[in-house]
Amino acid sequence: MAHADRTAGERRRAGPPRQDGPVNDELPVIIHTDGGCTPNPGPGGWGALLRQGDHVREMFGGEPTSTTNNRMELTAPIMALEALTRPVIVHLHTDSTYVRSGITQWVAGWERNGWRTAAKQPVKNVDLWQRLQAACERHDVEWFWVKGHSGVADNELADELATKGMLEAMTSAV
Repeated sequence: MAHADRTAGERRRAGPPRQDGPVNDELPVIIHTDGGCTPNPGPGGWGALLRQGDHVREMFGGEPTSTTNNRMELTAPIMALEALTRPVIVHLHTDSTYVRSGITQWVAGWERNGWRTAAKQPVKNVDLWQRLQAACERHDVEWFWVKGHSGVADNELADELATKGMLEAMTSAV
């Protein structure tokens, strides 16, 4: 079940919807994402399941060379959000506290600090954080944390898609 406390469900964009923003009378797009590597670092994959009403889309991909779990966890929501053809309301579910906390709590401070952490170190995966930030700006995104491998069907499917993405990337690299 989705963890729906105020932090988990925090909206990425503050303020009123933009004039070209989501239409509020339509069903939200429900997205479940996952990513990972074997080993970490190593070849990796990402998966995303998008649902709006009766419409379902499965997406996956991967990196055949060395990447990290965090990069794949970030890539999944980026690819899902970028695949949406118009601004919509999105409920995005991830089992990565790194992704959810990063986009809802940390990214604004990193940007203010010139993409440096509170310890004055460069932010890891800054290219993906910037891309995720841009993808979120187009939509009204609410983030939810889901416990991984806990029987949530769409999260389990996102995990299977990530594994499929990794295996296909490894196979195509041979």
